[in-house]
Amino acid sequence: MTTVHRWTGLEARALRLALRMSVRTFAEHLGVGVRTVSKWEKLRAGTEPRPDTQAILDTALARTDAAVHLRFETNLSMAGRPASTLNRQVAETGPRAWEYESWADDLDRVVVALSRQNFAFAGTVLNRWLARFQAVELDGRGLYLFARSTVLLGDLRRDQGAVIGPLSAQHSYTDARAIFTQLGIPRRVAQVDLSLAVVAEMSGSLKTAAHRYETLAVDDRLSRRDRARARLWVGTSLSKDGQHGYAARVILAATREFEDLSEPEDWSVAHQKVALAHRGAGDLNSALHFMEMARSTTPADSPLQRVRSDTAHGHILLSDPATRDDGLRVLDDAAKLAATFGLSHQLRSIESIRMATEGTSCPRRR
Repeated sequence: MTTVHRWTGLEARALRLALRMSVRTFAEHLGVGVRTVSKWEKLRAGTEPRPDTQAILDTALARTDAAVHLRFETNLSMAGRPASTLNRQVAETGPRAWEYESWADDLDRVVVALSRQNFAFAGTVLNRWLARFQAVELDGRGLYLFARSTVLLGDLRRDQGAVIGPLSAQHSYTDARAIFTQLGIPRRVAQVDLSLAVVAEMSGSLKTAAHRYETLAVDDRLSRRDRARARLWVGTSLSKDGQHGYAARVILAATREFEDLSEPEDWSVAHQKVALAHRGAGDLNSALHFMEMARSTTPADSPLQRVRSDTAHGHILLSDPATRDDGLRVLDDAAKLAATFGLSHQLRSIESIRMATEGTSCPRRR
């Protein structure tokens, strides 16, 4: 999600337009005077709200949904840019203003579809827009929407398990990164870098991924939440690389960040990851303890989240001879759900867990 390090009248106006509010309604929404908002509208980047008002704007933005965030970012991608940095006009075959609105609305639908692993619908919508235009014929706003579409296509391919290759998440993210760099949006570039680090981890380049995560965990271009996620994934990479004790400490630090940020979904995922780290270290009692915390606090229930949670739970249960049958049953259920929604990466993970535990001795509880 978007964060603003320093608000000016320009960002405030972009938020008002994203919320689709009048000047008066926006002033009432924030609890400030109409004259104050009018001043922001007039002076834009030439004025900065007071520190207490900056905090109010932070809160107002944080409470908006994904659709408003997308409109806010789209507005900012155009606002205040020198004419020389943008195409002066859209090519004759390019989109009109109403098409931009339709495109942005469709991206809102794609975000929802991906959260539910409705890959067929998401892919159809994204490919419709990406096939319709060439990047060279678009102005700044169109390029922004093109890059956002390309990132979402990368998310789709990543969740389906297409990680590397010409039709992969890595390829999509790399293309989107080039456009965001061209547009001069460093925060978006950093977010794509984070996605590329995830791809590196998923493809087995654990040391490369861990190094990228460590760099991004202290990158001011990212929001505090994204930096905490990078720290969490540092721990995940370390655990996969066999450094379970160190990984658990790193992940617990990220867990405290998510608690401070009031991010229950990330908090739950972090407990799942620390459970796996303890499982890797052979401490099954601690693994089950943290896994139970993760399972009892998961606020959302998408198919992908259920598969990930059940895979982790089944992996832990499979590690103890006393619960091995339960673990196999949980993994079987996770595999069926993964197959139903086309989650091939999760299916490969489940199969590798089964193969790794066959013929191996299980750690004892302690």
